[in-house]
Amino acid sequence: MDTVKIIAFLFSFFLAGCQEPAMQSCDQKNFRYRFPKHFPQVVLPEDNLPNDCRILLGRKLFYDTRLSQDQILSCGSCHNLNMAFTDGEKTSKGFHQNSTQRNAPTLFNLAFAPYYLSEGGVKTLELQALAPLLDSLEMKGNPKGISPLLLNDPIIQELSQKAYGRPLDYYVITRALACFQRSMISADTHFDHAYYYKDQPWDSAAFRGWQLFQSNKLHCSECHKPPLFTDYNFYNIGLKNNNDLGKERESYNIQDRGKFKTPTLRNIELTPPYMHDGSVATLEEVIEFYNQGGHNHPENQDPRIKPLHLTAQEKSDLILFLESLTDWNAVQYERFLPLEQQQ
Repeated sequence: MDTVKIIAFLFSFFLAGCQEPAMQSCDQKNFRYRFPKHFPQVVLPEDNLPNDCRILLGRKLFYDTRLSQDQILSCGSCHNLNMAFTDGEKTSKGFHQNSTQRNAPTLFNLAFAPYYLSEGGVKTLELQALAPLLDSLEMKGNPKGISPLLLNDPIIQELSQKAYGRPLDYYVITRALACFQRSMISADTHFDHAYYYKDQPWDSAAFRGWQLFQSNKLHCSECHKPPLFTDYNFYNIGLKNNNDLGKERESYNIQDRGKFKTPTLRNIELTPPYMHDGSVATLEEVIEFYNQGGHNHPENQDPRIKPLHLTAQEKSDLILFLESLTDWNAVQYERFLPLEQQQ
């Protein structure tokens, strides 16, 4: 290659490096989230109906560390897809590796929830986003302003205009995150196929576990109601006190002390450790916790939490039933991953 061609090549390479990043294409038409007929209807806020641009922006922001003060944490730091959007920690690590008070919950099927956080104190998914974003133990964002690194990102700003017709601010951030999180629907489990779709045979042990789960002996399905396997109600199940007041934080009623929202059991196999404080390590230990009737029987413990006298076979069957609630397709779905990881 002669000198002129070398100079021309280097100049073109330099220009390519100086070009603006490619803008994101997306559809601004509203659409409906896809979920099966046996799930309840999703009630969407009129001021935040989903479209491709809003979900795309939410997806980018979900994995963007510039939302945290230390530029290290993102929403995805504590909500990993392969763990059903949990993190495997007893309690999550936040700003400067500070330990938070609670175990990271799964984000699957938040679209159907009537309120958020373990005490139910936040009524919309849009408002919920502010809790981790601004909490001093979590991402410790600045309530007075967003990082200039994010504000000066032309792709983010273009998507903000396409999605909401305004520059990036917390109004846009919380709504875009909510649109993305509502898209995280999980309903493709062996249980769904065996019980609802009837296109796969039951595993005999899992079926025995399902029957036991619904039985008058255990009453599990009274609180963990299918198809979402939660009733979104609040109970004291007899965990040792860890100074977390639970529902009392929201109600200011001492009778609600130690009560926490019923968690979904979907994908429970992938979300250890368990309970709001991560104090129970394995599913086997969860079963044994209920088998023993809780830890310490506080005054306001739910009366249904009492010794169950389960046999070894019954415990094993219950575990296999719970494992049938794992949605392997959802936890590998590339559209829930960061854009750069999508094939």
